[in-house]
Amino acid sequence: MNKTKKITVFTPTYNRGYCLHQLYESLLRQTSTNFEWLIIDDGSTDTTKDLVQDWIDENKIKIKYIYKENGGMHTGYNVAYDLITTELNVCIDSDDYLTNNAIEKILNHWEKYKNDKYAGIVALDATKNGKILGKKFPKSLQSSTLEDLYYKHKIPGDKKLVYRTAVVKKYPKYPVFSKENLVPLGALYLQVDKSYELLCLNEIVCIVEYMEDGSTRNIFKQYRLSPRGFLYSRKITIKYSKYLKVKFKSIIHYISHSIQLKIINIFKNNNYPILTLLAIPFGIVLYLYVRYKSLKN
Repeated sequence: MNKTKKITVFTPTYNRGYCLHQLYESLLRQTSTNFEWLIIDDGSTDTTKDLVQDWIDENKIKIKYIYKENGGMHTGYNVAYDLITTELNVCIDSDDYLTNNAIEKILNHWEKYKNDKYAGIVALDATKNGKILGKKFPKSLQSSTLEDLYYKHKIPGDKKLVYRTAVVKKYPKYPVFSKENLVPLGALYLQVDKSYELLCLNEIVCIVEYMEDGSTRNIFKQYRLSPRGFLYSRKITIKYSKYLKVKFKSIIHYISHSIQLKIINIFKNNNYPILTLLAIPFGIVLYLYVRYKSLKN
């Protein structure tokens, strides 16, 4: 087994011992072994540790296991970015898994087109029945920022992001807020967008499944329980987004979070006072709506 690998697949996980085997088995099926698997256990209390130790003992692929206190997905990313030394990295969630030739496709595409102006690769996700999340990229589109992909090229749906490790290490870690477990991951991606583009790989590399205990299904609860994490993300979006409608939407959310956190002076250090003034009624309605939905659920 080669000591130096090209890409790290990292997986923050919490009490997912019942489904993590899907990802492990997909890694065993890879047509390229030029990867290592980094598992960040976010304080699991189930059988995850013993399960992973069995896989390490099998010695079929290179696995590194790290156990940490529970802190949320973003803290798993922080740990991963500290530890990863391979040229590329990709996060595969604990309830998802890779297509059989995903690593090979990613590495071949990178070796063919890589350049210092690219932060990495954006590829396609699909459901178990093969339905692509959103839609494919236009054939003429070789690269794009992530934000442009959604708002300029109108490509919806979750995508798989493969980043150069040297690039993500340039940016600040996700902040950690006491008694909160979520900071939206897009806060980092938007900062990367200001200096780099992503190569578009028009291939399905990941099969995704939205579990009942996943963050996507519990967004209203997360919104209510992690207001400072969300507020940080809104500030980043307001500062870095190049789309006025995105800024305005984030200001609405910023007002909603500010109400929850009892932040009175929402105009302090605010570069968009007029937009903020216009957004106040919407922010109030959003706060009331989220409060209703989160308590109801």
